Amino acid sequence: MSTTRGRIDKRQAILEGAFTVFAREGYAQACVQAIAREAGVAKPTVYNHMTDKATLFRHSLEAAARAVLDERIAALEPLADPGDDLRAALQQAAGRLLRLHTDGRSCALRRLLYSEVTHFPDILDIVKDSGPDRLTRALADRLARLTLAGRLRAGDPDLAAEQFLALLLGPLEARTQLGTRTLPEAELDAMAQAAVDAFARAWDVS
Repeated sequence: MSTTRGRIDKRQAILEGAFTVFAREGYAQACVQAIAREAGVAKPTVYNHMTDKATLFRHSLEAAARAVLDERIAALEPLADPGDDLRAALQQAAGRLLRLHTDGRSCALRRLLYSEVTHFPDILDIVKDSGPDRLTRALADRLARLTLAGRLRAGDPDLAAEQFLALLLGPLEARTQLGTRTLPEAELDAMAQAAVDAFARAWDVS
């Protein structure tokens, strides 16, 4: 059992170290030795877990996307039990999502996608399957439950979820200048408020 646990821990350390190095140096400049050093393991250990740098790159992006997804789904928790003020719960979830979308790991993940997708076309599907689509489905599930409870009129929860995320995240790439500008807290709060206001008018939030 301890041997298995140790192997899992090493694999996780390698994936996290690889993502850090790839994000810092880019795929072409990153080397396995630097990844091993970042992960705190020997270089042969990296190859014991991953056959080559390209495989390591794909797996590290997938792991990062899943970690980002877990955090974003957790950010929807206020919508599970919004109490009497659904707008406040939407605002809380929106604020959390914006902050997660603009944190260092999320920005690094998007930069790697933009820079390497022409060389690794499959990484778009890898990240998509572990990220945006599942977040939209999770949000649609929350909105469907709220609709059944009479809290909003979302005849199509999937469409409502897509529109909420588009209102919230759509302006970010321009506002953050592709992740190179840190947004002040007040600006994030104002963006969350604007998205919730528009969503509430469109879907008759009560």
